[in-house]
Formats: sequence, C-alpha cells, structure tokens
Amino acid sequence: MAATRDDSVFPAPVYKETVLAPLFEGVKKHHWQHQMRINRASAVMLAEKGLLSRAEAGAILKALDDIVATVDVPSLDYTGEHEDFFFYVESELKRRLGVEVAGKLHTGRSRNDIDHTVFKLALKERLIGFVEALLGLVEAALVVAEKNRDTLIVAYTHGQPAQPSTFGHYLAALIEMLLRDIERVAHAARYPDKSSMGAAAITTSGFGLDRARMAELLGFAEVQENSYGCIAAIDYATSVYAALKLVFVHLGRFVQDLNAWTGFEIGHLYVPNAYVQISSIMPQKRNPVPVEHLRLMLSLASARAESVIVAVHNTPFADMNDSEGEVQAAGYEAFDTGHRAIALLAGFIGSVRIDEARVRRHIDEACITVTELADSLVRAEGLSFRQAHEIAAKLARRMIDTGERFGTVPMSAFAEAFREVTGRAANLSEAEFRRVTTPEHFVAVRTMPGGPAPGALLAAFAAYREELGKARGWLDAYRGRMEAAARRLDAAATALKNG
Repeated sequence: MAATRDDSVFPAPVYKETVLAPLFEGVKKHHWQHQMRINRASAVMLAEKGLLSRAEAGAILKALDDIVATVDVPSLDYTGEHEDFFFYVESELKRRLGVEVAGKLHTGRSRNDIDHTVFKLALKERLIGFVEALLGLVEAALVVAEKNRDTLIVAYTHGQPAQPSTFGHYLAALIEMLLRDIERVAHAARYPDKSSMGAAAITTSGFGLDRARMAELLGFAEVQENSYGCIAAIDYATSVYAALKLVFVHLGRFVQDLNAWTGFEIGHLYVPNAYVQISSIMPQKRNPVPVEHLRLMLSLASARAESVIVAVHNTPFADMNDSEGEVQAAGYEAFDTGHRAIALLAGFIGSVRIDEARVRRHIDEACITVTELADSLVRAEGLSFRQAHEIAAKLARRMIDTGERFGTVPMSAFAEAFREVTGRAANLSEAEFRRVTTPEHFVAVRTMPGGPAPGALLAAFAAYREELGKARGWLDAYRGRMEAAARRLDAAATALKNG
C-alpha cells in the first residue's frame, strides 16, 4: 500500500531534503556568526532609538550570548521544525525570554535586509583575505624580479621568439597587471561595504530606525541609499565576482607561459625537485605538475566566479532566491580555490630559475637581436628604418638558412647585404657590429620608461613598491573599520547588559 502524504504541512519532505536542509548547512558553514552579529547590533540600535528599553535590550543581548555559548551550531541537524537558522534563533530567544521581549528584536527588520547584510559581511571578510593574498603574490614576484633584473629571457610574440628581454622585465609586466587587478578588486569591494540594514523587506519601515548607526556598528563604510536596490540590485556580488574572474583569467595566461617555458623543447625555466613529480613508469620524466594544477585551479576559480553572474543573469530586478544563500555559497568557492592557486603560484615563482645557458643558445639560434642591428644602422649610418630593416632581414635570412650566429657570421655577409640595399659600403666596424648584436646591448639601450634596461627597471620597481604600500594602506583601513566596529558593538552591548 502506498504511503500517505500530507501536503498541507510545511515543509514537504522532498523540499526539506533538497532545499531547506542544504541551505541550513550553508548558513552553519558560512553565515550564522554574521547573523548573530546583526542581531546584537539591532538590539543596541533599537535601545538607542527607544524602541527597546535598556533592560529589554540587555536581556536580549545576554540571551544571544547564551545561544552562542550553549548551542553547538556546527553540529546542529536540520529537522524542519524551523524553516531556517533565523527562525531557529528566534525560537531560542522566545524560549529564554518569552515572546513579549524576544519578539521585539525583529522590529523594522526583514530576512531580506538581514540576508543581504549577512552576505555583504561574508564577502568583506573574504575580500580582505583575498587582497592580502594578492599583495603577497606581488611581493613574491617583485623579490624575484629584483633578483633577476639582468637575467636574460626570450620574449615571444605570436608563439615565436621575438626579442631578448630579462626575467625581471617580464615579471614586472605581471606585477603591473596584478596591481591593476588589486585596484579593480578594491573598487568592487566598495559595494559590499554599503549596509542594507533598514531596507526591511524592500521599502524600509515606519519605525524610526537608525540605518547609519547599524552601518557603523557592523563596520560598513556607509548606508546603501535606496531600499529597493538594497534587496534587488545585488551588484555588490556581481561586481566582486567579475573582478575576481579577471584576476583568475589574467593569472591563467601567465601560467600558460610557465607551461611552455617548462616544456622539454623550450626548457627556459628550471623547476626544482620539490615541485617535480616522477613518472610511475618512465624513469627519465620530470613532471612540473604544479603548473597543471595552477591552470586547473585558476580555470575552476574563474568558472566559480562566473557561476554567480550566470545565476542572476536574466532574473527579475526584485527579491529572489537566485541571489541568496546557495549562489553566495557557490561564489565563496571561487575565493577558496583562488587562495590555493595564489599560494601555490607565489611559492612556485620563488623557487624556479631561468636556465640561462639554454636561453642564450635560443637567442643566438633565433637571431632575435636583429631588431637592434636595424636600429643601430639607423643611428650609425643615417639610414631610414625601412632600409635598415631590409639589410637586417637579408642577413637574418642567410643566418637562419646556414645556422650561423651573430658572434660568428662573416662580416662579409653583413657588408654584402648592406651594399645590396644602399649601394655603398658600411661604416660600421666589425667590433661594433658584434657588440650591437649581443643581447646585453639589446637590453641596455632600451632605457625608456617601461623598458628592460637596468635604470628603467629600478625606477619601475620603486614605483611598484610605492603602489604596494598604498594598496596595503587601503587594506588596513578596510579591515580596521571592521575591527573598530566590532569593538564599538562589544562596548555598546556590554553597557546594555550591565544595566
């Protein structure tokens, strides 16, 4: 005989198991402390506005403390007796204080403004840790860049050897990009720093609440003005995850270079044994698998950030579950995976080194200092750049065909190419020809701001350290406001509890 089903009692078992129980688990893992903090701030603000007596507020605050002290929230099982954690806490307050007092805490509030404020608090905490990790990655890359200011590398365009540069110059490009990424994340962090409390369900309330005081007690920079937007807009989340996604996309491109540079055919980057796994069957294999894991982590982090944006795509501009607990928790996985990738990348960058002998061999084989030969002919011989380029191209084609190098190619080959293009003999001496085609000279003459020459790089490194200092200052202020608010809330709550 089929089991009977009572569809008149909430929640239906399948709804409990597939929706309410997982959401409850998410609150236990991510949000319950923030919700309790909002409860404490609400009690303080309501007392200050005369909507609670000092005695009532003190009793509520003591009961909230007792719930935290006596209830093992992480071990709670969802029974369906209460729809969610909010109603569970409300029932615990009623059990301790009675509905006449406990029921006053919810004056002028809704789960809507509470939830979005909870989500913002959770995002702010994660943003602090994430920016801290990014700053650590920049610092690690900057240390390596400073040590490798003169270490030659092959710079590629379109997948082919293009020009010589230095590892310091290459890492400087990564550093600049990361500093811009930090700036984008910091800008996006402004939006969850606006308090939603006081918006209630969506239109505020008729009670004389103090929205600014709630923002102050919870560590927000300011109140989000429009109450409808507090509940409906959720751009505080989409902005953050859009900024995070860019970080992961950008780092993924850098990791692709690491993948190429560690390959046997290129082999410009030596990976120490601590980062190499051996093959289970092929004894000669050195597998730099951290690069693969980095690529995977960054792809997953990017996808998890994107999942938040996709989840709210084409949804109503209103209160809806698509932007609430489940999607917020999914987004947190982007932070978690991103942290792992950033930590691994910082350690990896600090451990690898450039195989300078192999780099130099490839510089010679690919004739990639030829651009400077053309530039030098313009300066020394008074040629147009197109004339100089044609001479250099003729010589490079011959060298590639014959396997010659700039250090050994006969001077007569250069003289012949020069005469074919100009109709006269070159004034450039052999010693000067050999000098201007070295990678050291190539780097040394690129002294303009942003170039790889030592002076230009030193100036860039100093600027990066200054930017790092400013970013750390922003982070300290952002974190400091939250810490100061926690102290203010504790002091105000203690005063009410002490009568």
